[in-house]
Amino acid sequence: MVLKNATILVIDDDIDVLTALRLLLKPLVKDVVTEKNPSNITSQIERATFDIIILDMNFSGLVNTGNEGIFWLNKIRKQKPETSVILMTAYADIDLAIRGLKEGASDFLVKPWKNEKIIETITAILSKKKSNGVKTESLNSNSVEIIGESDVMKDVFVKLKKVAPTDANILVLGENGTGKDLIARALHDNSKRRNKPFVKVDVGALTASLFESELFGYKKGAFTDAREDRKGRFEAANGGTLFLDEIGNISLGQQVRLLTVLQNRQVTPLGSNESIPIDIRLICATNIDPKILADEKKFRKDLIYRINTVDIIVPPLRDRGTDITELSKYFVSIYAEKYNKNGFTFDSGFISKLKKHDFPGNVRELQYVLERAVIMTDGSTLKPDDLVFSSIERTINSSPEHTTMNLDDLEKNTILTVLEKNKGNVSKSAKELGITRAALYRRLDKYEL
Repeated sequence: MVLKNATILVIDDDIDVLTALRLLLKPLVKDVVTEKNPSNITSQIERATFDIIILDMNFSGLVNTGNEGIFWLNKIRKQKPETSVILMTAYADIDLAIRGLKEGASDFLVKPWKNEKIIETITAILSKKKSNGVKTESLNSNSVEIIGESDVMKDVFVKLKKVAPTDANILVLGENGTGKDLIARALHDNSKRRNKPFVKVDVGALTASLFESELFGYKKGAFTDAREDRKGRFEAANGGTLFLDEIGNISLGQQVRLLTVLQNRQVTPLGSNESIPIDIRLICATNIDPKILADEKKFRKDLIYRINTVDIIVPPLRDRGTDITELSKYFVSIYAEKYNKNGFTFDSGFISKLKKHDFPGNVRELQYVLERAVIMTDGSTLKPDDLVFSSIERTINSSPEHTTMNLDDLEKNTILTVLEKNKGNVSKSAKELGITRAALYRRLDKYEL
């Protein structure tokens, strides 16, 4: 297993940090080496090979205070370019951490950290390094993994390859859980801006009062809690890519403000009279039906034109056929690693049951279903009984914009819902549906359930 075979070097001048990370990681990995003095980094990585180095960004009185992490990162990259480096920084130094990513760091963690976040980050980096036999489409060696070989996904990959190198504004459309954020990241990683910042903002979650301060920044004293100048997300993404997720959920007033910035290519921080030029590549995403976006009472047409030079529609999982098999292999390997379990094989009925489910929550739902299966199973073979589909996703996705009007689909979904409610009991389900058991069996056969 990848995690168990990993060797990790932790560098920090705080003994408490070194002790905490050693205690956390020692039971999970092959070896953990801690180092208090960054001057010993060169000799440490000369003597041994490390899969990952966790590097603090600030050391007391060494090199260039505030930039020590960048200095040592460059040293490591020059001496051992194949070694992955995770930077650790305080929340106030996020800009410095982003600079570290540009310099070649694999990821960064913010102090105080969450243990599960550290393990998740390390596992993801190691899993990406290891060839696990899963077929993936990769637009270049630095790109995130987007798994799929179905025809609909091949169409997405073709479009990605064509538009990624351009500066065209992209609108990514798709249901909840289809992986729109992965598409946005792949667009950035395969663009000319790949070495510049990639900044994601869930604009749908921003209140009216936070919208301008988060996106455009503010000056000290602009409002009660503005104790210092702060860059907005537009300025933080300057030279790189700004990804605005849930764009379909912003108000008409917010749309006007956003349109002005995009037209003028400059932002004015709250409390300032000076405009700041911006150079960004804009990617937006939404799960809202395009028909709703076309309604000018809900979304400005001039903004749609501005953000939608090209659209990419991410298909739902139910339309991706054999991709379910490849995705299942990938997620099961990840969770087996995470929960320190041996590799799994699939019973013949396991994948068959997955393919018969329509996955209203898409890839995200598949991911959670497989995580539950890995956690709960006692054996090394995953069987159909290990799969438990939650009714939550079906409820979440039962709003009008997600509900099919096809009669066969409505009947099939109703049968599935009732069967799940009654834990597969055909007699109870038939009674609740108001039909005989024989009639229900005929419908189960018709829909291959």
